[in-house]
Amino acid sequence: MRLSIKAPAKINLSLDVLYKRPDGYHEVKMVMTTIDLADRIELVALPEEDAIRIVSQNRFVPDDCRNLAYQAAKLLKETFSIRQGVAISITKHIPVAAGLAGGSSDAAATLRGLNKLWQLGLTMDELAELGAKIGSDVAFCVYGGTALATGRGEIITPIASPPPCWVVLAKPPIGVSTAEVYRNLELERVSHPDVDAMVRAIERQDYAAICRLVGNVLEEVTLKKYPEVAHIKEQMKRFGADAVLMSGSGPTVFGLIEHDSRMQRVYNGLRGFCDQVFVVRMLGERHSLD
Repeated sequence: MRLSIKAPAKINLSLDVLYKRPDGYHEVKMVMTTIDLADRIELVALPEEDAIRIVSQNRFVPDDCRNLAYQAAKLLKETFSIRQGVAISITKHIPVAAGLAGGSSDAAATLRGLNKLWQLGLTMDELAELGAKIGSDVAFCVYGGTALATGRGEIITPIASPPPCWVVLAKPPIGVSTAEVYRNLELERVSHPDVDAMVRAIERQDYAAICRLVGNVLEEVTLKKYPEVAHIKEQMKRFGADAVLMSGSGPTVFGLIEHDSRMQRVYNGLRGFCDQVFVVRMLGERHSLD
């Protein structure tokens, strides 16, 4: 049996870090939404072989236990004593180490797909609970759509989809370590975004307020260490995006744009000096188990 599943990227419309917890994680409060930039995961059952195989043409995708999709398959195999194998082919469209949860989304898609392939009958909530053991963004990626994420990112409260707009993404040719960004975060000195106000603006479908309220507490660390990220942000504003923000710990920067003509201008301007530029829409809809 063979299954193909989409694994969409996410962006953070608002990301706040509240404090460091006794377990070493940070308590976060953020609004995330999935966008129409997606990896493609193909699962092929290996009934005669009790192994997990990762196949990818992307040299930055590990093919062993470092891969989150591998970890997802291993977790299901061990939890439910599955004695058959699976080949997981990953076609990457989401840039690696970009702040867009590409690896987490691959893991979430693997969980959803193997639930069907292996006929486990798990609910979305059960899959998300398992996903949280793999990584903080995996639970959100299981559900997709738009949500408020709290705890270390694994407590997911669905909210309405934002009003439709273009999302232009630009990633400089660098990778950013999330752990390093959190290590250098000085919580007493940063400016905290109003996440609750962002949720209310989305519920009201107030595009202007959403643009005004975007914020990411991690920006101050990444922009200081990587001036190329700050440069992309400045240029995106200059080209006319309605709102500009770094996603996650970076280095990808995204702009929200309402009108087609301005979207084209921002895209063309960024393509002049940045190789990885994408124009997508927000997806809005949550995933289903079908």
